[in-house]
Amino acid sequence: MANPVQFISQVRAEAAKITWPTRREVVTTTIMVLIMATLAAIFFFLVDLGIRTGLAALLGAVS
Repeated sequence: MANPVQFISQVRAEAAKITWPTRREVVTTTIMVLIMATLAAIFFFLVDLGIRTGLAALLGAVS
């Protein structure tokens, strides 16, 4: 098992390697995620609407 002091120094060394995104990158990716989530919601709404309409027409024709 490693020495706790050595472990802490290794953690600090690894944390120093982290490159954080810029504010512009965060805003850009956030907007992209929101757009993609909206497009996915619209797509699944339309698919659901089509299935619901088709099922209603099929059940109406059968009964």
